[in-house]
Amino acid sequence: MSKTNACRILDSLGIAYTLHDYEVDPNDLAAETVAAKVGLPPEQVFKTLAVRGDRNGISVAVIPGNFELDLKALAALTGDRKVELLPLKEVQPVTGYIRGGVTALGMKKDYPVFVDETMEIWDEVSVSAGVRGTQIVLSPADYLRATSATVGEIARQKA
Repeated sequence: MSKTNACRILDSLGIAYTLHDYEVDPNDLAAETVAAKVGLPPEQVFKTLAVRGDRNGISVAVIPGNFELDLKALAALTGDRKVELLPLKEVQPVTGYIRGGVTALGMKKDYPVFVDETMEIWDEVSVSAGVRGTQIVLSPADYLRATSATVGEIARQKA
């Protein structure tokens, strides 16, 4: 596996991480499935979602794999009146990544990153390496430092 941009960014910051490769099923890109394949509970595998706010434009939300994004809570944190998920057709042009491989590390632009507070309860978390089939495992503190993320309560249990 060649190093991704996300790996190069972590390397440049001197951040320790491990990579976990897994078999990709293009018909099932769910974070819960990825978690099972890398041997971690889904609440420890964080998914990255691109959103657009009505006042501040694009930002990135990072939430546990078995949760859903609380759009109202995120809007309050971003300073927007409302935010909505970016339509799938816009994800790659905006972020530089394809669905199932989106990571806050190394996007086309430095968008504001908002991370659910549950990340901080873990010793290590898993996030996409920027390609389908590879996850980066690292400490939450290092991830937050690398992404300059704002932490808040932005996820809720799936209905």
